[in-house]
Amino acid sequence: MGKSGFSEAGLRRMRDVLARHVDSGKIPGVVALVGRGDETHVEAIGTMLHDGGAPMRRDTIFRMASTSKPVAIAAAMVLLDECRLRLDDLVEPWLPELADRQVLKRIDSPLDDTVPARRPITVRDLLTSTFGLGMDLTSLGAPIMGAIFERGLTPQGPEMPEPDEWMRRLGELPLMHQPGERWQYHISSDLLGVLVARVTGRSFETVLRERVFDPLGMKDTGFHVPADKIDRLPALYAPDPKTGEFHVWDPAEGGRHSRPPAFQGGGGGLVSTADDYHAYFRMLLNLGTHGSERESCHGPPSS
Repeated sequence: MGKSGFSEAGLRRMRDVLARHVDSGKIPGVVALVGRGDETHVEAIGTMLHDGGAPMRRDTIFRMASTSKPVAIAAAMVLLDECRLRLDDLVEPWLPELADRQVLKRIDSPLDDTVPARRPITVRDLLTSTFGLGMDLTSLGAPIMGAIFERGLTPQGPEMPEPDEWMRRLGELPLMHQPGERWQYHISSDLLGVLVARVTGRSFETVLRERVFDPLGMKDTGFHVPADKIDRLPALYAPDPKTGEFHVWDPAEGGRHSRPPAFQGGGGGLVSTADDYHAYFRMLLNLGTHGSERESCHGPPSS
């Protein structure tokens, strides 16, 4: 162990592995953070762009994609902590679009080949991703998956609409499975953001900022990157399936995260930095507390 409590040989091995990934040309650069107690070690290797550009830095802002999910769920956990939500509450008072659900007889059934849901959807179903709809990549081509993409209900389709319209479109679809029956990816996390906003009467981002981001000092985390920080956001690349050549899929300036989105997606919409995400995980490791206070107890509850 070195003076910092880290293994110097271990840190060298980590850097070598990261450097090999950058040298391979598959990624232009990487930022990695390792924490042990109050000590942190950060590696920033490579550049922001595939053809060079500015070097990666400790404060580079990354699209969190699905690592948004554990951060976004904290807002719902705060409401549970304050008993403003309970696990077995029905969601219908806040999400009436999800009342009286129909369920597909089979995953590949036509959208009108349904049976009634055996029971209503609960908060627990949303928190455990078992409310009945989600991204099922084993069922691509099924009518329900096509409908999810066509309606802009996920980031893979057209741009997602504002939350009330998103809920209206979601409410037109049958469920893929009975509530509580099967875990399904992604859509529950976006739905939780709508639930939090409706329960509190505030935007999802406002609740996250006041109850999670600000208390933890997560100053660079949010649903878009302000103009004065946009130079810290790298371009997002996608490889050409035939040639393997990298093309910019989402630029920084003028891209999806350069402006506030219509839909604040807890499933994959956040941007953050290594230090901000580390602060969040330290709170989790500390059993939900930050300093001497329970994370949910910062600030008065919203009425």
